[in-house]
Amino acid sequence: MADYENAVFTNMCMVCDGDRILVQDRISSWPGITFPGGKIEKGESFVESVRREVYEETGLTVKSLSLCGTKQFQDKNDARYVVLFYRTDEFEGELTSSDEGEVFWIDKSALLDYELARDFKEMFEVFDSELLSEFYYYKEKEGFRLKLL
Repeated sequence: MADYENAVFTNMCMVCDGDRILVQDRISSWPGITFPGGKIEKGESFVESVRREVYEETGLTVKSLSLCGTKQFQDKNDARYVVLFYRTDEFEGELTSSDEGEVFWIDKSALLDYELARDFKEMFEVFDSELLSEFYYYKEKEGFRLKLL
């Protein structure tokens, strides 16, 4: 018999326009620069959830989404918390900020000039790499450790 565990699924999306990336200065639960995204609703497809979240937070409709990595860890309730990383360079619409935070374009090379959300620097490495596909927290005696795989 298989072992099962509870899981929470969420998403983030890196929207690219040449050398520019769309970022969000998040003002809610974990402040700082990050990419748009959010929780996947029960019964919702992963791709449709990304489209919905990006539209709600930016006003843009994204297309041709490509799964480019994951982040995972055990949350405070011991459920596996999974963030699916997507990227695209196909979008349309008028950029509009939301209650989640201001959205704006920056040059990819300038990302580290901004105050980033916790762990976003390492997450960006996965988003931007052809060699990495996973951001993984695991527990050791001393606490949690991070692996980029």
